[in-house]
Amino acid sequence: MPIMLYQLPSGKVVHLTIDEYLELTDEDIQYMLSIDYGEHISDPFRGSAMKNKKREKYYDFDFTDEDIENDSSDNPFDDIIDLSDNLDT
Repeated sequence: MPIMLYQLPSGKVVHLTIDEYLELTDEDIQYMLSIDYGEHISDPFRGSAMKNKKREKYYDFDFTDEDIENDSSDNPFDDIIDLSDNLDT
């Protein structure tokens, strides 16, 4: 189950699952504030998905200039629409 960080009004952060967050009431928050629960974090991006963002680079060495010349993506509807007829008749 994924863990998320929830910041209390006091500035401290608690670790909650999504189910715990959805069941969280105002009384629960008041209780956590009264017992000074949570921790201060110095890194606001701790546990962020941004640090784990890795992409693998893929190089297609088989792709050549001939593939670009033979590419028919410039006219994707040529097989559907016949533009060879004169429309001014």
